[in-house]
Amino acid sequence: MHQYVKDFSGQVDQKVTVKGWVANKRESKTNIFIVFRDGTGYTQCVVSLDTVGEAQFDIAKSFTQESSVILNGTVVADERQIGGYELQVDSLELVHLSKEYPISNKAHGVRFLSDNRHLWLRSKRQWAIMRIRNEIIMAIHEFFQERDFVQMDAPIFTGSACEGTTDLFETDYFGNPAYLSQSGQLYGEAMAMAQGLIYTFGPTFRAEKSDTPRHLAEFWMIEPEMAFYTNEMNMDLIETFIKHVINRVLKNRKIELDAIGRDVSKLETVNQEFPRVAYVDAVKILRGEQEVNGKNAITLQEEDLAAAKAGIEEKTADIAEREAIIKGGVKKGVRKFNEGKILEQRQEIEVLKEKVRNIPKWIESAKNFVDGEDFGGSDETVLTRAFAAPVMVYNWPAAIKSFYMKEVDGDPNYVKGVDLLAPEGFGEIIGGSERETSLDVLVRKIHEHKLDMNDFEWYLDLRRFGSVPHSGFGLGLARIVRWVCNLDHVRETVPFPRRYGTIRP
Repeated sequence: MHQYVKDFSGQVDQKVTVKGWVANKRESKTNIFIVFRDGTGYTQCVVSLDTVGEAQFDIAKSFTQESSVILNGTVVADERQIGGYELQVDSLELVHLSKEYPISNKAHGVRFLSDNRHLWLRSKRQWAIMRIRNEIIMAIHEFFQERDFVQMDAPIFTGSACEGTTDLFETDYFGNPAYLSQSGQLYGEAMAMAQGLIYTFGPTFRAEKSDTPRHLAEFWMIEPEMAFYTNEMNMDLIETFIKHVINRVLKNRKIELDAIGRDVSKLETVNQEFPRVAYVDAVKILRGEQEVNGKNAITLQEEDLAAAKAGIEEKTADIAEREAIIKGGVKKGVRKFNEGKILEQRQEIEVLKEKVRNIPKWIESAKNFVDGEDFGGSDETVLTRAFAAPVMVYNWPAAIKSFYMKEVDGDPNYVKGVDLLAPEGFGEIIGGSERETSLDVLVRKIHEHKLDMNDFEWYLDLRRFGSVPHSGFGLGLARIVRWVCNLDHVRETVPFPRRYGTIRP
């Protein structure tokens, strides 16, 4: 039997045995300091020559990064160390010596890391992201189960497109064409007519040849469907849902959020009322024609551009000062500290340079946005900058939304759809709507979207037999993980991402 790092708070001054891997190591003549990980957390383990003896000390000196080891010792409270505890080692065992581990404790390019994803997952940053992802999943299940939603499964193989797109993965299904599902929503509607409140949680697929930071070819969707729900009730549920998920992460994953350097104050903005803006007003805000509490979306972007330019100058000057200090000759510890700061500053400068390149294009796009079009990623970034919390945009143009969305009363040019846009430029993470209940309207829209009526006869039955008002939404798991963790790219949100051009490892 052995113990885990996560339980050290209850094992102070006790003898424990831990089993795991060497994440990092540094040595002095009489002590070896090991950064140890066991999957549940990280801790510093101190191997003292006086305690373990020369033979075991030599074994510890042989430890390389990612060697697997067993350590026996005493847990000691020390707030200066990782997690607030330290293991003072009494004896140790080498399980396997790792040789020439390719992902060293230095910067690597994105392509290299992606090609070695099976090993990249072991890094502290990826460890933290995956545990936050798990917390989000558990929070989602908790939310729906506490409200008597029934989890049900939609099929992965389908005979037609739910969204009316040709971007589908086609496969052979016993001699007939079939497609990997792009959404379980239509099936969710059928299940809601049986259970009242349901949700599905499963893989979905999009064959778009798009390799943006927001797109994956395979991703997990959470799709609740609620009988007797209007879109207003739908929006109420979305807001309560997001608040529940974010607050559980903030409560239970403080160590992991700190490990990735997440500014949690940005996530705490969910604890206020989410603004709800009709599409027609969102367009005016985007173009700078309408302000939000005295804030102009275009002016804010111009201020962000000026701040990015000033930040580049400030960090460049700081790098020059630190390089001069190193050049003048300093102790090893001081040199390493300044080298680390220089690396951080250079990485931050690259982020700022990206803003300087992009913001002028975002401003131009926003000013010239054409009413009736869908928002692009940059438009969502500009729009959400004017708000201090996630914002819901509702009542969308019918021409750019799916056939099943209910028309706005008295104005068939708009539908009762809703998109939840996350702040900080992360854009849409939820899309939902009230569903059309009129059989005649649905038949008309299926024709307008040039869909095969035979593929939807079963769906139309839901309107023929006991039709009721109902609503639902879809949450992309990768997108909420990306927002919560403040990630530049969705490739870090899933253990093994499948995106355009990437199928291995």
